[in-house]
Amino acid sequence: MSPAPSITLALAGAAALLAPAALHSGPATATESRPPAAAARADGVTAAQLLAKVRDCTRISRGLYRTDQGKAPTVPVCGTTGAVFWKADMDIDCDGRPGTYCNARTDPHFSASTAFAQSDGRPLSSEQLPFIVVPAPSTLWDYRASGVRGGSVAAVIHGDRVQYAVVGDTGPAGIIGEASYATAKGLGIDPHPQRGGVPSGVTYIVFKNSRVSPIEDRAAAEAAGERLARAFTGGD
Repeated sequence: MSPAPSITLALAGAAALLAPAALHSGPATATESRPPAAAARADGVTAAQLLAKVRDCTRISRGLYRTDQGKAPTVPVCGTTGAVFWKADMDIDCDGRPGTYCNARTDPHFSASTAFAQSDGRPLSSEQLPFIVVPAPSTLWDYRASGVRGGSVAAVIHGDRVQYAVVGDTGPAGIIGEASYATAKGLGIDPHPQRGGVPSGVTYIVFKNSRVSPIEDRAAAEAAGERLARAFTGGD
């Protein structure tokens, strides 16, 4: 799918976690082996601050999405200055590079590919990289028209926890509410591909025209997410 123009956010190394994110076009070092970042740092943007900015929905989707096959469509995609968002369930997307917890044995629907690939051409790792799934483009909504693409930065909120992630995969055109094993784990949600997830209460905020490069740089996504969230909530 051809991406819409965007601003590339690339941040290199662990030092980016301690300093404001900087815009540059050079490559960053992949940090997929890093442990999940703390969801609520003392100096970080809180879940409450983010949720206050997405309390009201201006619908940008032409209709509503289902959270699961066979369920009634109830979820709109909403738009606001600088972001799109939706409130749904969380199903676990274990697709991508096989690992200990995400493979054909643990997940009967496992696929060894993701819509967006790492900088080395390999699929993303659901176990190691926090990412979210957006619905495939349709008459309901085309994410590309909203400044969203592979590598766009997202804030995922559940309860009082925030996990920064990237857009890493696409799903069925009429279903919404899915994220990687690592995203669920970072939010304290059971990440098991069959029994895991939660039926409701997850908010997904995707910052328009943002992008982490390389997409697998988890430290860059954390740093960029915190910076974008601070600007989105009026903290800058």
